[in-house]
Amino acid sequence: MFSKKRAFAVAAIAAGTALVLAGCAGGSEDAPEADPTFDPNEEVTLDLAFWGNDVRAELYNEAIAAFNEEYPNITVNSTFLAFPEFWEKRQTEAAGGNLPDVMQFDYSYLRQYSQNELLLDLDPFLGNIIETDPLPENILSIGVVNDVTYGIATSTNAWGLFTNPKLLEQAGVEEFAGGSWEDYTEWMGEVTDGAGGAFWGGGDFTGRIQNFELQLRAEGENLFNEDGTPGFDEERLTEFWESGQDIRDGIGIPQQRVEEVAPKGAFDSALTASELTWDNFGAGYLAGLGADYTELGLIAPPVTEEGAKDLYLKPSMLHTISANTEHPEAAATLVNFLVNSPQSGEIFGTNRGLPASETALDAAELDPLSQQVKDYEASIADRLGDAPPVPIVGYGTLEEKFRQLGTELNFGTITVEEAVSQFFAEMDVVLNQ
Repeated sequence: MFSKKRAFAVAAIAAGTALVLAGCAGGSEDAPEADPTFDPNEEVTLDLAFWGNDVRAELYNEAIAAFNEEYPNITVNSTFLAFPEFWEKRQTEAAGGNLPDVMQFDYSYLRQYSQNELLLDLDPFLGNIIETDPLPENILSIGVVNDVTYGIATSTNAWGLFTNPKLLEQAGVEEFAGGSWEDYTEWMGEVTDGAGGAFWGGGDFTGRIQNFELQLRAEGENLFNEDGTPGFDEERLTEFWESGQDIRDGIGIPQQRVEEVAPKGAFDSALTASELTWDNFGAGYLAGLGADYTELGLIAPPVTEEGAKDLYLKPSMLHTISANTEHPEAAATLVNFLVNSPQSGEIFGTNRGLPASETALDAAELDPLSQQVKDYEASIADRLGDAPPVPIVGYGTLEEKFRQLGTELNFGTITVEEAVSQFFAEMDVVLNQ
């Protein structure tokens, strides 16, 4: 996962140049008006692009075959690449104004592509070609940039706290019962003490920008506002990074041990008993831990303020339509099928994440871990608020910088004051490029 993030951070920088050049390629203002229905007699060919592997490609082939049973007049030509190569290809196409008609899309690129008028406004299709009844409002709002819907989420995930029951039993410590971030730090210390040096209670949660965002949301702020301005100042970031000092001083796993098991992480190397991350990481964790580990705990993150709507559903991926498509109604018909149809839920299951559409979710066969994720997301319903503004252009660069500074803080090669100064310098470059 970390390699994917690094690849994305590099790709995001390159994308900025390509998409600025592509701004004149056409946009939603020039797109044809949507017809509420699609002519079933019109012969149409659509290009569909997604990232993934051979397994996902075969699932898409099955879905396209099922789609053609209903729409034999729409020919779908699909292509796929690994995640980094997928976006390199899209950048080249964006510069030439020839993006595929329908694209599997990553949330972090949505603002960048929509602001450069490369994506079709989907609002005219909502409620007719694209069914909205199976999609809750907080799901539909995920794909909105500047009050325009550009993407429809295929699947969702939420921030959660994974724990390792086997390691907790060895340490003689009960599952984290919930509470504040200070309570969580204290609990990690109990696990570390109980483990006797064999493993640790967790890592420094201040190294992840998502944990900072969670605290800001509880305080009524966004990490970044719709206009791109940050919802925090140097003092607030200093306070956050200083709150991890006890973890860095011995409670959490030393950074050197983390580096020794890379590219695996500490949690899926059985070196930590807890990990704060997106809830769709569970399958990868179990695979990394091996056959001796058959289950994980999944509970809500620590609480900053009681009653706050700090959590939100994030799209594992979305589907979008090119602004230059010659067949917007047919493309919207395909998007609706891939997102909402029972056939898509049955075919994909949780390959693309937990289905966002209730229709698709009801048809999906869930393995025990997927059912656990579904139950978890239901359990945090009272903490779920509206999704934050779509990530700013260059967010991936800042997320990676935040992670790098967290690593340096754990190594002790930089002070909190220096880390804050470096992050704000980087943020100034990204926000003003």
